[in-house]
Amino acid sequence: MRATRGFTLIELLVAMAIVAVIGIMALGGLSEVIRQQTIAQERADRWRKIQFAMRIITQDLAQIHPRPMRDELGDTWRPSVLVNPSAQFAMEISRGGWANPAGFPRGTTLRVAYDWEDGTLIRFHWPVMDRAPGTVPVRTELLEDVADVRLQFLDQSGTWHFEWPPTGMAGPDTLVMRPRVVRFDLELDDFGRVWRDVETGG
Repeated sequence: MRATRGFTLIELLVAMAIVAVIGIMALGGLSEVIRQQTIAQERADRWRKIQFAMRIITQDLAQIHPRPMRDELGDTWRPSVLVNPSAQFAMEISRGGWANPAGFPRGTTLRVAYDWEDGTLIRFHWPVMDRAPGTVPVRTELLEDVADVRLQFLDQSGTWHFEWPPTGMAGPDTLVMRPRVVRFDLELDDFGRVWRDVETGG
């Protein structure tokens, strides 16, 4: 009878080594696919947050209202659009079109402010236009990882300004004057520069 012959020990070790190498390669490829999928998901989520923040900003700027605001002590008025290095916030505006479907006893004009704190873009709004010293704003953190915020304003003559009302202007008209276009410019840590030119209601 013919003797049966099996694998030698060396052949088994070679086969096991080949299977191990293939397994390691397959595992590495799978890990890379999972890593790339995670990165893509994170970038998609980040981009959705950026789009949401820019949509909120655009809605606010597009509905700038000429209504000025009385200060907390009731002594002076603040312009409907206020952007000044000495101001409390980076930008403060009066916004029209505040829906009131529940019929609360309030107007349809909203005071909104934007500021930039520790790399986070923050939106504030108050339940009343002429607020008292104790009126607490609603604070919303819109976007994180913001490296810089820049604002520019186009006036009726086609000139860009970094402050509003423009430097050198005075008088009661500055309380209600609105820019034609507002450029809201963000420098993000991951996506670089993102900006939007918004034509105002004025």
